[in-house]
Amino acid sequence: MTDTLLQFPCDFPIKVMGRAHPEFESAVLAIVRRHAPELVEERIAVRESNKGTYTAITFTVEAHSRQQLDALYQDLTACEQVVMAL
Repeated sequence: MTDTLLQFPCDFPIKVMGRAHPEFESAVLAIVRRHAPELVEERIAVRESNKGTYTAITFTVEAHSRQQLDALYQDLTACEQVVMAL
């Protein structure tokens, strides 16, 4: 029995939210690229909240293992600019 329903490699969307700040997007992008260096711009979507208070960024990465995803989520949630990572 496996501990995950995912079959690797697979495309995996990750949504990261934080307060709208000039450095938020670059900080999060740097973290994601450490774990998924092959990420291309076409697989990144940025959206501002209605009032412009928050920014949501969705990255679709090619995940190669559960360990890769766990490490990516740990680094994202450790970033003080990140409010939530889904």
